Amino acid sequence: MAELIDDFDWDNVDASGFGGNYNADQRAELEKMYSDTLTTVQEEEVIKGTVVGLTDRDVILNIGFKSDGLVPLSEFRDLPDLKIGDEVDVFIEDQEDANGQLILSRKKAKIKQAWNAIYAALENDTVLEGVVKRRTKGGLIMEMDGVEAFLPGSQIDVKPIRDFDIYVGRRMEVKVVKINAAFDNVVVSHKVLIEKDLEQQREAILNNLEKGQILEGNIKNMTNFGVFIDLGGVDGLLHITDISWGRIAHPSEALQLDQKLNVVVLDFDEAKKRISLGLKQLTPHPWDSLPADLGPGSRVQGRIVNVADYGAFMEVVPGVEGLIHVSEMSWSQHLRNPQDFIKQGDIVEAVVLTLDREDRKMSLGIKQLTEDPWTRGDFAEKFAVGTKHSGQVRNLTNFGLFVELEEGVDGLVHVSDLSWTKKVKHPSEVVKVGDKLDVVVLELDMSARRLALGVKQLEENPWDTFQTVFTPGSVHKATITEKSDRGAVLELPYGIEGFAYPKGLVKEDGSNAENGEQLDFRVTEFSKDDRRIVLSHTAVYNKEDESNRGTANSKFAKKATPNAGQGQGEGKLSDLKKPADKNTLGDLDALSALRDQLAGAERQAGEDKLKARTGQADAKTESETGLNSPGPGSPAPGKSPDYAEIQGS
Repeated sequence: MAELIDDFDWDNVDASGFGGNYNADQRAELEKMYSDTLTTVQEEEVIKGTVVGLTDRDVILNIGFKSDGLVPLSEFRDLPDLKIGDEVDVFIEDQEDANGQLILSRKKAKIKQAWNAIYAALENDTVLEGVVKRRTKGGLIMEMDGVEAFLPGSQIDVKPIRDFDIYVGRRMEVKVVKINAAFDNVVVSHKVLIEKDLEQQREAILNNLEKGQILEGNIKNMTNFGVFIDLGGVDGLLHITDISWGRIAHPSEALQLDQKLNVVVLDFDEAKKRISLGLKQLTPHPWDSLPADLGPGSRVQGRIVNVADYGAFMEVVPGVEGLIHVSEMSWSQHLRNPQDFIKQGDIVEAVVLTLDREDRKMSLGIKQLTEDPWTRGDFAEKFAVGTKHSGQVRNLTNFGLFVELEEGVDGLVHVSDLSWTKKVKHPSEVVKVGDKLDVVVLELDMSARRLALGVKQLEENPWDTFQTVFTPGSVHKATITEKSDRGAVLELPYGIEGFAYPKGLVKEDGSNAENGEQLDFRVTEFSKDDRRIVLSHTAVYNKEDESNRGTANSKFAKKATPNAGQGQGEGKLSDLKKPADKNTLGDLDALSALRDQLAGAERQAGEDKLKARTGQADAKTESETGLNSPGPGSPAPGKSPDYAEIQGS
């Protein structure tokens, strides 16, 4: 052969080209014969191919094209018995790659055929078959010839599925319900196939359904308001109130999923195909089986099944409940919320107050188990006026506080009876709920079940002594604790408060005293009954104001009328008394010393003033008359006038 090639005369080859010895008709005939031996193929097309060879890695396929194609052997795993001569469907990916090789794919051929079958099934409402590959959120993933489809959990069966894992690996028949071509998503349903089978059975049940009919069913779903029961193709609702004569919080307390039970048809809506079922109606009502001797005054024991704002319901027997009103729980008057006394689930004992078998109503009481403390024989003696007790603060109001002396015995301490010295605006300034408090009985009203109590009455009234210390005209150190347009509140010694009007807050330099300052203040008004002290800083240095104050006090002393001596339009001086000789605060040595000190200061101030005035008068006399001798009524030279004479003048 090599010799023939070497002896070939290339120079004598026809210039018209290879095959130039054929005429046009012969050439056309040859081309036709050649083209008939080849198959015209197009890319992305599925065609039949014949297996012409098998290797360890590839399958060689002849599709009638000018060259054979190779397909990986891994794409034929579903055909373990593949042999030469078998025909299979393949997808043409590329007629000729860079190496001139025909590229085929059996996997893509199967996917394309599967999509064609899926679209056809949706259009023609036909059934497809697939394998459940895995579980996903909300359902299952199925594979149908290489195409994954989503099977929602609600479309698996007519009854709710609680365990999706049992379906993994199963072959299932489904129907295509939705295709999203943009995302290549397919949604299928197995439930629609079951519903068709149940449709005839459902129609038969509904046609024969009537009220009062007893049916057998399975619990398929459970909710907070009841359970749904499968009656064999049709569902009915068993409401939670129709499960038991007793009160239950959730159906799971009495029933279980997939439980089989008999129920009675209570109602049926043909238009909406709704069936209401009952279970408790299959047993007698508990009220009909109550003992005949049960009546008012009987003691019963039961469980608290519900607590409301107005009371609590106690289950005497399953299906029979009685109301314990909040007012029947305790003799105490402070109980407002039943939750403070009783809790749901408690086992308690109670007394039957009323019983109506026809209306099936029962009222109960707990406080009747104990004696009413207000009706005890020793109550009036124990809580007589003036007796002292210790109790717990139960409630605070704007006008006072309530103290529980013992269970069922409450008393009111008015806000004005909390302190002798401090003006209490709200009880929370002094005590808080839960505190232990010592009190004394001020008033007892057995008919109205009312006790008036006091706290300050445990101590003697310090104002009997204060009137000997804070006498009008006396000067004291005070701190401004609160200031407003009406004036200022002052903190005086011994923990009491005083009041100063705005014009009494002007200092000697013309500025106003501010909050927090400690200054000297002169008492201008004092009322023991009103527990009121009015003071003025201006009166400390203002002589004219001091003179006016003295004149006003003098007039008040002469008139002695209830309305006289009111300073700044407020305060009463009608009840002012002379300094009391009786000590009412125990050891008052400190107060007496302070009083003597103040009196001595006032005496010295008076003597200094008189000396100044006498000196001025003598000087005037000498200038006018030129005489040095004392006039009538003047003190002898070198002798100071007596303090009594100053007061008299």
